[in-house]
Amino acid sequence: TDNILGNHYKVEAFLGEGGFGIVAKCRDTKTNRAVAIKVNKSRPDILQQAKLEIFILEQLRQLDPDAANIVKWDGFFYDGERVCLNFELLDQCLWDYIRDRNNQGLPISEVGPILRQLTNALSHLGSVGIVHADLKSRNIMVVNRHESPIKVKLIDFGLACPASAVMPGDRVGTVGYSAPEVMLGLPFNEASDMWSLGLVAVELATGVPLYPGNEDYDVLKFIIETQGQPPDHVLDSVMMFTQGPENGQRLFVSLIKQMLALDANQRITPSEVLRHPFFDPKRIDATALRVPLNDNCIFIHQRASSVEIWKSRQNQ
Repeated sequence: TDNILGNHYKVEAFLGEGGFGIVAKCRDTKTNRAVAIKVNKSRPDILQQAKLEIFILEQLRQLDPDAANIVKWDGFFYDGERVCLNFELLDQCLWDYIRDRNNQGLPISEVGPILRQLTNALSHLGSVGIVHADLKSRNIMVVNRHESPIKVKLIDFGLACPASAVMPGDRVGTVGYSAPEVMLGLPFNEASDMWSLGLVAVELATGVPLYPGNEDYDVLKFIIETQGQPPDHVLDSVMMFTQGPENGQRLFVSLIKQMLALDANQRITPSEVLRHPFFDPKRIDATALRVPLNDNCIFIHQRASSVEIWKSRQNQ
């Protein structure tokens, strides 16, 4: 289109939309660089939300975005009544990256580095006291899908908040990724991001979300049924690596269990994740391992597997 945002951002493509407004690929006519502009609607509540996001992004300026695996923010401008946030342009969200692999799950040799980078992002957020509060595969971007190994960055701080200012009962996050304490309206902190990252890790390895559900109630019921009594009998069967040493499988599952501890106080921290033996380079020949997409692998128990539920939802 011929649309110009602000004074010098020419709209080239539409990248996505949400309740807040749209994200557009734009060309900065002054520098000829392509950027991603988040164009917020001019509604008063969305304006307020945009100001909160800017407050968080200002805190994050203390961090080096490349070293911290978070999106680079280049400030904001107004287009009429609308607040526009200027971000670096990244390639593809992790959700689409997984879908492009036909939901088969990524080889463990790729899962490890992605998980390490995202844990690094959480570690940096923790260092400035910020909770992302909406960590999911759609809010993680692959910088360039043709690079190997791939680099990922965390995006969308629209629901982020200072850990010190979390309001219990706030409805934050996305159904299927929110931690139990968030769904129950209890106080939460950085540990809620770790729960979400555990679910992203399972999704990376299996190709499908672990907790499908359109309502918090469905998801909580599913968590309680699968992780309730005894707490980890299902997670033991989440991953069945068909190739490679059993060691890699055991370490991955042990890490996931610690990320998905129902009690937030027991949940593993970013620094502990980075020291976990799963990330020990001497561990195994990682290239041999792959997690197959096989319903029986994911839940051996006689329950509808998340794969089946997920597939049926996709076909509706």
